[in-house]
Amino acid sequence: MSQYKSNILNSLSRRKALEILSFAGGIFFISVYKSYSKVITLDSSGNIIKRQLLNAKYFTENLGNGVTLEMAQIPGGEFLMGSPPNEEGRYENESPQHKVTVKPFFMSKFAITQAQYEAIMGKNPSSFRGDKHPVHYVTWNEAIEFCRKLTEKTGRTYRLPSEAEWEYACRAGTTTPFHFGETIVTEIANYRGTDWNNQGTLYPGNYGNGPKGKFREKIIEVGSFPPNAFGLYDMHGNIWELCEDIYQNNYNGAPIDGSAWIDNNSSLEVDRVIRGGSFSYNPEFCRSAFRSDFYGGGSSAMGVGFRVVCVFRKNFR
Repeated sequence: MSQYKSNILNSLSRRKALEILSFAGGIFFISVYKSYSKVITLDSSGNIIKRQLLNAKYFTENLGNGVTLEMAQIPGGEFLMGSPPNEEGRYENESPQHKVTVKPFFMSKFAITQAQYEAIMGKNPSSFRGDKHPVHYVTWNEAIEFCRKLTEKTGRTYRLPSEAEWEYACRAGTTTPFHFGETIVTEIANYRGTDWNNQGTLYPGNYGNGPKGKFREKIIEVGSFPPNAFGLYDMHGNIWELCEDIYQNNYNGAPIDGSAWIDNNSSLEVDRVIRGGSFSYNPEFCRSAFRSDFYGGGSSAMGVGFRVVCVFRKNFR
């Protein structure tokens, strides 16, 4: 080992290791975090039945002025996309369930924050302000422009996740309604945990046999709750997250290779897909399989933001 590499390795804390990997045609460092964070599993009543030490891999982009972007490594694999017919609160647009093969990629550890967005775009459209709060009131077109500028700045390819990549990353190997398990509680996610009577339809504040909870009525800082097994935070609730895909009413004819379902000849103003639920929606809308349409590319809304994907061209050793 060279003296240069030895000095780098010696400078690491005990909670980190360092790997040198081929990425997008070049060499870069990726930190392997032996984190004190725990991946939590709930039983059907919302009680914690398992805590597992998180072992996730990240690399960090420097966006300037002390702002960084952490990207989590997502391994490739297969999963069943959509929800089974007996899943509580499911909608027909989550059908039919189908097997999808996803290639490895990186996804931002958190939804893009206001500090990160401002570092790249030079503005902040959000209403609930805070550097560590997710950016929101972002249009699909603006999210695409953020990815373009980030790609230009870093020399690596950034884009919005496909809908399949998003659900695969959210599930992190689970098949339950939430990556936490059969239910969800407001102690570990930011959603409307109280009953909501919306135009005569009552949406419960609890899911399945889980308890009702609180309604914070605001977007909160990213990373406030435990991650999933891939090291991603806030995949359920807080803000809706934009995907690259054009919204379709069901999965008939959907790609099975993890790619986005798009039509290059369509208008930029077609409806797009949002995932994950938000602080103001009940738990059934925060399920891993839940999907909704969002207005054309030039529209924005308070609870809508995004996270990004980075694709590598060479496999890890």
